[in-house]
Amino acid sequence: MSMSRAIPFDPLAFAKELETAGIPAAHAEAQAKALSAVMQKVEETRLEELATRGDLADLKSELIKRVAGMFVAQTTLIMGAIFAMLKLNAPVPQPPLFISNPPAQALPLTLPPAK
Repeated sequence: MSMSRAIPFDPLAFAKELETAGIPAAHAEAQAKALSAVMQKVEETRLEELATRGDLADLKSELIKRVAGMFVAQTTLIMGAIFAMLKLNAPVPQPPLFISNPPAQALPLTLPPAK
């Protein structure tokens, strides 16, 4: 990034040029001072608007936080959608219509009393 450069301005040369054009010296000097003050104010305003390295570091940090937050939120949303689809598509167990061979039940075996 290139730094802003001040516009070179020589108020004395400007005043002399105005005097050469027929402007009285006092008026030429006043115009040169006024123009110099305006140019200085414009340059100061431009410099105030420039971002510093600290400003850029803060912006970078904030951007990283936001992107990470969006990543976590998006991942959570996608995982939730996947689990919801899996739950909706899971087969529902159906009971059998009939049992062809019921399991044998163990019956207590009692022996008649011995005589």
